[in-house]
Amino acid sequence: MNNQLKNRFQEGWSYQNKLITYYYLIFFFLRGLKTRFWIKSAKGLLLVGKNVRLFYPKNLQVGYNTIIEDGAEINCLSQQGIKLGNRVTIGKYAIIRPSNIYGGPIGEGLTMGDNSNIGPYNYIGCSGKITIGNNVMLAPRVSIYAENHVFDHPEILIRDQGVEKKEVIIEDDCWLAANSIILAGVTIGQGSIVAAGSVVTENVPAYSLVAGVPAKFIKSRKP
Repeated sequence: MNNQLKNRFQEGWSYQNKLITYYYLIFFFLRGLKTRFWIKSAKGLLLVGKNVRLFYPKNLQVGYNTIIEDGAEINCLSQQGIKLGNRVTIGKYAIIRPSNIYGGPIGEGLTMGDNSNIGPYNYIGCSGKITIGNNVMLAPRVSIYAENHVFDHPEILIRDQGVEKKEVIIEDDCWLAANSIILAGVTIGQGSIVAAGSVVTENVPAYSLVAGVPAKFIKSRKP
């Protein structure tokens, strides 16, 4: 833990600010110790913030050095579970929801690779399977949906027609900027960037920059 924190403290951190950070992390560490007894498995350090809510935690697996920040909600009830890689961070007030805790169908779940993060106030609706690769950055208020409501029959209430699940894949080394929305069935290719406020409705080729509503190809990051 000490070596990990030293690597985070770059030039400009005063001794006092370092002590304040250590003070907060002690409580994160203690809450993490308690959480380990409830989840399926955890490797290495687990840091848990205040008011974190875990539902059905026996379906949650976390890797080395996981951080779950204040107010995050993770509903782990899912067919394939919630599986987080090494050095994953779940941001403040983020929601991961494969299923409704009040009943209904059980969703597929979420798999995340190493060194990736879910940003503050993100919504990850993993009713259909969502796979997030390694080194993926999700900025604040990103939403990902892996299902669509069925609405083919106008004489039937939409809420009674069920949903269609479609897998979402975010490949390695992608950046989804603030307030972007990823819809069901989309694959975002490796090394791609989704501009702030974009709505992605179609697959994104590797190393692309896309932007707009709906998101359109702007340019390639490779010559």
